[in-house]
Amino acid sequence: MKSHKLLQAPIPMRWVGPLKITGETLNEKVSVPLATYEIPLWHSVGRGARVSMLTEGIRTNVIDERMTRSVLLEAEDAWAAHQALVSIKQRQPELNAVVARSSRFAQLIDMHSQVVGNLMYLRLEFTTGDASGHNMVTNAADKLIPWILAEYPQLRYSSISANYCSDKKATAVNGILGRGKYVVSEILIPRDICERRLNTTPEKVVDLNIKKNLIGTLIAGGIRSANAHYANMLLAFYLATGQDAANIIEGSQGIVHAEVRQGDLYFSCTLPNVIVGSVGNGKGIDFVEENLTRLGCKADRQPGENARRLAAICGAVVLCGELSLLSAQTNPGELMEAHIKLERS
Repeated sequence: MKSHKLLQAPIPMRWVGPLKITGETLNEKVSVPLATYEIPLWHSVGRGARVSMLTEGIRTNVIDERMTRSVLLEAEDAWAAHQALVSIKQRQPELNAVVARSSRFAQLIDMHSQVVGNLMYLRLEFTTGDASGHNMVTNAADKLIPWILAEYPQLRYSSISANYCSDKKATAVNGILGRGKYVVSEILIPRDICERRLNTTPEKVVDLNIKKNLIGTLIAGGIRSANAHYANMLLAFYLATGQDAANIIEGSQGIVHAEVRQGDLYFSCTLPNVIVGSVGNGKGIDFVEENLTRLGCKADRQPGENARRLAAICGAVVLCGELSLLSAQTNPGELMEAHIKLERS
Protein backbone atom coordinates (compact mmCIF):
# COMPACT_ATOMS: atom_id res chain seq x y z
CA MET A 1 0.00 0.00 0.00
CA LYS A 2 1.35 3.42 -0.93
CA SER A 3 1.85 5.94 1.83
CA HIS A 4 0.08 9.24 1.29
CA LYS A 5 2.29 12.23 2.00
CA LEU A 6 0.54 15.14 3.66
CA LEU A 7 0.50 18.06 1.25
CA GLN A 8 -0.13 21.69 2.08
CA ALA A 9 -1.81 24.39 0.04
CA PRO A 10 -0.06 27.69 0.78
CA ILE A 11 -2.26 30.77 1.08
CA PRO A 12 -0.72 34.27 1.32
CA MET A 13 -0.91 35.61 4.85
CA ARG A 14 -0.16 39.03 6.27
CA TRP A 15 -0.39 40.62 9.69
CA VAL A 16 -2.63 43.70 9.67
CA GLY A 17 -3.03 46.40 12.28
CA PRO A 18 -2.86 47.13 15.07
CA LEU A 19 -6.56 47.40 15.88
CA LYS A 20 -7.59 49.21 19.02
CA ILE A 21 -10.08 46.95 20.81
CA THR A 22 -11.96 47.67 24.03
CA GLY A 23 -14.67 45.84 25.92
CA GLU A 24 -15.16 43.28 28.67
CA THR A 25 -13.08 40.60 26.94
CA LEU A 26 -9.96 42.61 26.11
CA ASN A 27 -8.75 46.20 26.15
CA GLU A 28 -5.60 46.57 24.06
CA LYS A 29 -4.05 47.07 20.64
CA VAL A 30 -3.79 43.88 18.60
CA SER A 31 -2.42 43.05 15.15
CA VAL A 32 -4.16 40.19 13.34
CA PRO A 33 -3.18 37.54 10.76
CA LEU A 34 -5.28 37.27 7.61
CA ALA A 35 -4.77 34.47 5.05
CA THR A 36 -6.35 35.28 1.70
CA TYR A 37 -5.86 35.37 -2.05
CA GLU A 38 -7.76 38.66 -2.13
CA ILE A 39 -4.94 41.15 -1.67
CA PRO A 40 -7.17 44.25 -1.27
CA LEU A 41 -8.65 42.69 1.87
CA TRP A 42 -5.44 43.38 3.81
CA HIS A 43 -5.62 47.02 2.84
CA SER A 44 -9.34 47.29 3.54
CA VAL A 45 -9.06 45.84 7.04
CA GLY A 46 -5.92 47.92 7.54
CA ARG A 47 -7.82 51.13 6.81
CA GLY A 48 -10.47 50.20 9.34
CA ALA A 49 -7.72 49.38 11.84
CA ARG A 50 -6.10 52.80 11.37
CA VAL A 51 -9.44 54.47 11.97
CA SER A 52 -9.85 52.50 15.21
CA MET A 53 -6.51 53.85 16.43
CA LEU A 54 -7.79 57.42 16.00
CA THR A 55 -10.93 56.80 18.09
CA GLU A 56 -11.81 55.37 21.49
CA GLY A 57 -11.49 51.99 19.78
CA ILE A 58 -13.73 49.14 18.68
CA ARG A 59 -15.85 48.04 21.62
CA THR A 60 -16.29 44.31 21.14
CA ASN A 61 -18.11 41.94 23.46
CA VAL A 62 -19.09 38.28 23.45
CA ILE A 63 -22.64 38.31 24.79
CA ASP A 64 -23.49 34.62 24.43
CA GLU A 65 -21.88 31.30 23.49
CA ARG A 66 -23.13 27.83 22.67
CA MET A 67 -22.29 25.02 20.29
CA THR A 68 -25.14 22.85 19.06
CA ARG A 69 -25.88 19.37 17.85
CA SER A 70 -29.40 18.28 16.95
CA VAL A 71 -30.39 14.63 17.08
CA LEU A 72 -33.29 12.95 15.32
CA LEU A 73 -35.39 10.36 17.12
CA GLU A 74 -38.70 8.79 16.10
CA ALA A 75 -41.89 7.76 17.89
CA GLU A 76 -45.05 6.04 16.70
CA ASP A 77 -46.92 9.33 16.49
CA ALA A 78 -46.62 13.05 17.23
CA TRP A 79 -48.21 12.87 20.69
CA ALA A 80 -45.76 10.22 21.85
CA ALA A 81 -42.86 12.34 20.57
CA HIS A 82 -44.25 15.41 22.32
CA GLN A 83 -44.73 13.63 25.64
CA ALA A 84 -41.17 12.30 25.52
CA LEU A 85 -39.80 15.78 24.79
CA VAL A 86 -41.63 17.35 27.72
CA SER A 87 -40.17 14.75 30.05
CA ILE A 88 -36.63 14.91 28.61
CA LYS A 89 -36.47 18.68 29.03
CA GLN A 90 -37.28 18.32 32.73
CA ARG A 91 -34.28 16.04 33.27
CA GLN A 92 -31.39 18.32 32.31
CA PRO A 93 -29.30 17.53 35.45
CA GLU A 94 -29.44 13.83 34.57
CA LEU A 95 -28.52 14.60 30.97
CA ASN A 96 -25.55 16.65 32.13
CA ALA A 97 -24.35 13.77 34.28
CA VAL A 98 -24.21 11.67 31.10
CA VAL A 99 -22.47 14.50 29.22
CA ALA A 100 -19.83 14.74 31.96
CA ARG A 101 -18.76 11.18 31.17
CA SER A 102 -17.90 12.25 27.60
CA SER A 103 -15.95 15.47 28.29
CA ARG A 104 -14.47 17.56 31.09
CA PHE A 105 -15.56 20.76 29.35
CA ALA A 106 -18.90 20.13 27.62
CA GLN A 107 -21.92 21.32 29.57
CA LEU A 108 -25.52 21.17 28.37
CA ILE A 109 -27.07 24.60 28.88
CA ASP A 110 -30.30 24.51 26.85
CA MET A 111 -32.49 22.47 24.52
CA HIS A 112 -34.88 23.40 21.73
CA SER A 113 -37.13 21.08 19.81
CA GLN A 114 -39.51 20.58 16.91
CA VAL A 115 -41.99 17.78 16.29
CA VAL A 116 -42.74 17.00 12.65
CA GLY A 117 -45.22 14.14 12.31
CA ASN A 118 -43.76 11.35 14.39
CA LEU A 119 -40.23 12.83 14.12
CA MET A 120 -38.59 14.42 17.15
CA TYR A 121 -35.86 17.02 16.46
CA LEU A 122 -33.91 17.85 19.61
CA ARG A 123 -31.37 20.69 19.43
CA LEU A 124 -28.84 20.28 22.24
CA GLU A 125 -26.84 23.40 23.16
CA PHE A 126 -23.53 23.24 25.04
CA THR A 127 -20.66 25.36 26.26
CA THR A 128 -17.36 23.80 25.18
CA GLY A 129 -14.50 25.63 26.90
CA ASP A 130 -11.76 26.82 24.52
CA ALA A 131 -12.72 24.42 21.72
CA SER A 132 -15.06 25.41 18.92
CA GLY A 133 -16.81 22.22 20.00
CA HIS A 134 -17.95 20.41 16.84
CA ASN A 135 -16.61 17.02 17.89
CA MET A 136 -17.21 17.62 21.58
CA VAL A 137 -20.96 18.16 21.20
CA THR A 138 -21.34 15.33 18.72
CA ASN A 139 -19.58 13.00 21.15
CA ALA A 140 -21.83 14.22 23.96
CA ALA A 141 -24.92 13.65 21.81
CA ASP A 142 -23.63 10.19 20.92
CA LYS A 143 -23.53 9.35 24.64
CA LEU A 144 -26.92 10.91 25.34
CA ILE A 145 -28.84 9.00 22.69
CA PRO A 146 -28.44 5.51 24.25
CA TRP A 147 -29.44 6.93 27.64
CA ILE A 148 -32.55 8.57 26.16
CA LEU A 149 -33.54 5.43 24.27
CA ALA A 150 -33.13 3.34 27.42
CA GLU A 151 -35.27 5.75 29.45
CA TYR A 152 -37.88 6.19 26.71
CA PRO A 153 -38.40 2.85 24.92
CA GLN A 154 -41.16 4.41 22.83
CA LEU A 155 -38.44 6.27 20.92
CA ARG A 156 -36.03 4.90 18.33
CA TYR A 157 -32.85 6.21 16.72
CA SER A 158 -32.87 8.00 13.36
CA SER A 159 -29.71 10.18 13.13
CA ILE A 160 -26.95 11.72 15.22
CA SER A 161 -27.37 14.92 13.19
CA ALA A 162 -30.76 16.29 12.16
CA ASN A 163 -29.87 19.56 10.38
CA TYR A 164 -31.66 21.52 13.11
CA CYS A 165 -28.18 22.23 14.54
CA SER A 166 -27.61 23.82 11.95
CA ASP A 167 -24.02 23.10 10.92
CA LYS A 168 -22.49 24.95 7.95
CA LYS A 169 -25.81 26.06 6.52
CA ALA A 170 -27.46 29.49 6.37
CA THR A 171 -30.58 29.05 8.49
CA ALA A 172 -32.98 31.18 10.48
CA VAL A 173 -32.52 29.07 13.61
CA ASN A 174 -28.84 29.94 13.96
CA GLY A 175 -29.53 33.63 13.52
CA ILE A 176 -32.25 33.50 16.18
CA LEU A 177 -30.73 31.13 18.75
CA GLY A 178 -27.04 31.54 17.92
CA ARG A 179 -24.35 28.94 17.23
CA GLY A 180 -20.84 29.58 18.45
CA LYS A 181 -20.00 32.96 19.97
CA TYR A 182 -22.50 35.84 19.69
CA VAL A 183 -20.26 38.87 19.10
CA VAL A 184 -21.14 42.57 18.81
CA SER A 185 -18.56 45.15 17.71
CA GLU A 186 -19.19 48.90 17.84
CA ILE A 187 -17.25 52.06 17.06
CA LEU A 188 -17.99 55.80 17.24
CA ILE A 189 -16.09 57.73 14.57
CA PRO A 190 -15.84 61.53 14.73
CA ARG A 191 -17.02 63.27 11.57
CA ASP A 192 -13.62 64.72 10.69
CA ILE A 193 -11.95 61.29 10.87
CA CYS A 194 -14.76 59.80 8.77
CA GLU A 195 -14.21 62.46 6.13
CA ARG A 196 -10.39 62.45 6.17
CA ARG A 197 -9.66 58.74 6.60
CA LEU A 198 -12.68 57.10 4.95
CA ASN A 199 -13.35 59.75 2.28
CA THR A 200 -17.04 59.81 3.10
CA THR A 201 -19.56 61.20 5.58
CA PRO A 202 -21.58 59.57 8.37
CA GLU A 203 -24.78 60.33 6.43
CA LYS A 204 -23.55 58.54 3.31
CA VAL A 205 -22.54 55.42 5.23
CA VAL A 206 -25.88 55.25 7.07
CA ASP A 207 -27.80 55.79 3.84
CA LEU A 208 -25.87 53.11 1.95
CA ASN A 209 -26.23 50.63 4.80
CA ILE A 210 -30.02 51.01 4.61
CA LYS A 211 -30.25 50.82 0.84
CA LYS A 212 -27.61 48.12 0.22
CA ASN A 213 -27.28 45.95 3.31
CA LEU A 214 -30.88 46.12 4.53
CA ILE A 215 -33.12 46.63 1.50
CA GLY A 216 -30.77 44.98 -1.00
CA THR A 217 -30.44 41.86 1.13
CA LEU A 218 -34.21 41.83 1.73
CA ILE A 219 -35.10 41.79 -1.96
CA ALA A 220 -32.40 39.15 -2.55
CA GLY A 221 -34.10 36.90 0.01
CA GLY A 222 -31.24 36.88 2.52
CA ILE A 223 -31.71 34.82 5.70
CA ARG A 224 -31.13 36.73 8.96
CA SER A 225 -28.37 38.71 7.28
CA ALA A 226 -27.65 42.31 6.32
CA ASN A 227 -23.98 42.94 5.61
CA ALA A 228 -21.63 43.65 2.74
CA HIS A 229 -18.89 41.01 3.06
CA TYR A 230 -18.53 39.46 6.53
CA ALA A 231 -17.44 36.22 4.85
CA ASN A 232 -14.26 37.78 3.45
CA MET A 233 -12.85 38.72 6.85
CA LEU A 234 -14.10 35.56 8.53
CA LEU A 235 -12.47 33.26 5.98
CA ALA A 236 -9.13 35.06 6.13
CA PHE A 237 -9.14 35.03 9.93
CA TYR A 238 -10.35 31.42 10.18
CA LEU A 239 -7.66 30.13 7.82
CA ALA A 240 -4.93 32.00 9.70
CA THR A 241 -6.04 30.66 13.10
CA GLY A 242 -6.82 27.02 12.24
CA GLN A 243 -10.62 27.18 12.27
CA ASP A 244 -13.06 25.09 10.22
CA ALA A 245 -13.40 27.42 7.24
CA ALA A 246 -16.79 26.03 6.19
CA ASN A 247 -18.28 27.70 9.27
CA ILE A 248 -18.17 31.05 7.46
CA ILE A 249 -21.51 29.96 5.99
CA GLU A 250 -23.41 30.55 9.22
CA GLY A 251 -20.75 32.97 10.46
CA SER A 252 -21.46 35.41 7.65
CA GLN A 253 -25.06 35.75 8.84
CA GLY A 254 -25.05 39.05 10.68
CA ILE A 255 -26.32 42.60 10.70
CA VAL A 256 -24.67 45.98 10.23
CA HIS A 257 -26.35 48.86 12.05
CA ALA A 258 -25.24 52.48 11.65
CA GLU A 259 -26.48 55.84 12.98
CA VAL A 260 -25.51 59.49 12.85
CA ARG A 261 -24.94 60.60 16.44
CA GLN A 262 -24.51 64.35 16.92
CA GLY A 263 -22.75 64.51 13.57
CA ASP A 264 -20.51 61.49 14.19
CA LEU A 265 -20.81 57.92 12.84
CA TYR A 266 -21.90 55.07 15.08
CA PHE A 267 -21.15 51.80 13.27
CA SER A 268 -21.74 48.27 14.54
CA CYS A 269 -21.42 44.67 13.38
CA THR A 270 -23.46 41.91 15.05
CA LEU A 271 -22.32 38.33 14.45
CA PRO A 272 -24.49 35.66 16.16
CA ASN A 273 -22.47 32.69 14.85
CA VAL A 274 -18.71 33.16 15.28
CA ILE A 275 -17.42 29.59 15.56
CA VAL A 276 -13.82 29.66 16.75
CA GLY A 277 -11.62 27.83 19.21
CA SER A 278 -8.06 28.11 20.49
CA VAL A 279 -7.63 24.34 20.94
CA GLY A 280 -8.76 21.28 19.02
CA ASN A 281 -8.63 20.05 15.44
CA GLY A 282 -6.55 22.24 13.11
CA LYS A 283 -4.63 23.95 15.90
CA GLY A 284 -1.53 21.74 15.94
CA ILE A 285 0.02 23.22 12.80
CA ASP A 286 3.09 25.32 13.55
CA PHE A 287 1.94 28.58 11.95
CA VAL A 288 -1.48 28.29 13.61
CA GLU A 289 0.06 27.79 17.05
CA GLU A 290 2.37 30.74 16.44
CA ASN A 291 -0.50 32.98 15.33
CA LEU A 292 -2.71 32.03 18.28
CA THR A 293 0.15 32.63 20.69
CA ARG A 294 0.89 36.03 19.17
CA LEU A 295 -2.81 36.92 19.45
CA GLY A 296 -2.66 36.11 23.15
CA CYS A 297 -5.06 33.19 22.77
CA LYS A 298 -2.83 30.43 24.18
CA ALA A 299 -2.37 31.98 27.61
CA ASP A 300 -2.97 30.30 30.97
CA ARG A 301 -6.57 31.41 31.57
CA GLN A 302 -9.82 29.95 32.82
CA PRO A 303 -11.45 27.50 30.35
CA GLY A 304 -13.22 29.39 27.59
CA GLU A 305 -11.46 32.73 28.03
CA ASN A 306 -8.94 32.21 25.21
CA ALA A 307 -11.72 31.28 22.78
CA ARG A 308 -13.79 34.31 23.83
CA ARG A 309 -10.77 36.55 23.29
CA LEU A 310 -10.28 35.06 19.82
CA ALA A 311 -13.96 35.63 18.98
CA ALA A 312 -13.80 39.24 20.15
CA ILE A 313 -10.74 39.91 17.99
CA CYS A 314 -12.51 38.27 15.05
CA GLY A 315 -15.53 40.54 15.53
CA ALA A 316 -13.30 43.62 15.49
CA VAL A 317 -11.62 42.43 12.28
CA VAL A 318 -15.01 42.03 10.61
CA LEU A 319 -15.98 45.57 11.61
CA CYS A 320 -12.77 47.01 10.12
CA GLY A 321 -13.32 45.38 6.74
CA GLU A 322 -17.04 46.11 6.66
CA LEU A 323 -16.56 49.77 7.53
CA SER A 324 -13.88 50.24 4.89
CA LEU A 325 -15.83 48.58 2.08
CA LEU A 326 -19.08 50.42 2.77
CA SER A 327 -17.18 53.71 2.90
CA ALA A 328 -15.50 52.95 -0.43
CA GLN A 329 -18.81 52.08 -2.06
CA THR A 330 -20.25 55.50 -1.24
CA ASN A 331 -17.84 56.88 -3.87
CA PRO A 332 -18.17 56.00 -7.59
CA GLY A 333 -15.19 54.02 -8.90
CA GLU A 334 -13.25 53.80 -5.63
CA LEU A 335 -13.73 50.06 -5.07
CA MET A 336 -12.72 48.95 -8.56
CA GLU A 337 -9.81 51.36 -8.69
CA ALA A 338 -8.38 49.85 -5.51
CA HIS A 339 -8.78 46.28 -6.80
CA ILE A 340 -7.11 47.07 -10.12
CA LYS A 341 -4.25 48.92 -8.49
CA LEU A 342 -3.54 46.32 -5.81
CA GLU A 343 -4.23 43.05 -7.66
CA ARG A 344 -2.49 43.94 -10.90
CA SER A 345 0.62 45.09 -9.04
